[in-house]
Amino acid sequence: MTALDGIQAAATVLLGLLVVGLLKSHADILRQLHELGAGRTEEPRPVPVDLAVGSATGTRAHDMAGQTPDGEAAAVAVLGATHDTLLAFLSSGCLTCNGFWEALGKGGDLGLPAGMRVVAVTKGPGEESESSVAGLASPGQTVLMSTQAWSDYEVPGSPYFVHVNGSAGRVVGEGTAATWPQVVGLVTRAAGDRRTSRDGAHSRHNDGQGDRIDEELTAAGVLPGDPSLYPTSPPEIGDNE
Repeated sequence: MTALDGIQAAATVLLGLLVVGLLKSHADILRQLHELGAGRTEEPRPVPVDLAVGSATGTRAHDMAGQTPDGEAAAVAVLGATHDTLLAFLSSGCLTCNGFWEALGKGGDLGLPAGMRVVAVTKGPGEESESSVAGLASPGQTVLMSTQAWSDYEVPGSPYFVHVNGSAGRVVGEGTAATWPQVVGLVTRAAGDRRTSRDGAHSRHNDGQGDRIDEELTAAGVLPGDPSLYPTSPPEIGDNE
């Protein structure tokens, strides 16, 4: 009987050690999951990347060819267009892309500068599901499936946006965003920056022209305040005598 009691005691001790070990392992797992962010309810925060500078920015744009989600051959021309084009490189398996598919599917006023065309571009049928893309695309929405377009514009992943200036035939901005309003804000701001830059260049050109005129007048002996610069009566256009 004494031996049996000893065995039971030893078994109890071993069982206790096993339970302690399991509890410790469980605690370690919970701690690691917490460090990885499991169980947190924070909303993902957008990480803005300005549609300004990227590997393709400033390079010549490319017309695109591929097919529609319905399998029909299609092409999208951006070179020489009278409008700008925003290329939205999306995929059917990207969770962040879902919000962009929904925004583009609403149609109407997307909040972009007037006249800007939006084209959703996925990879070709070899790398994308045609049925999945067709399910995400809305009627009337321009969607092109073209892996070559992703290569031509050096797209690193989705979602990714490329702004093409049609008249210049060049990429003027590119980058990524987390929400459609963020894309609108970045495109609108970039357009405003370019207008400011053009106005500044025009002003500097005019200022330079004025400086040259001043230099020529000074060389001719006409200095600031010279009466000839401020005539008091209209110049004579003929001799009446």
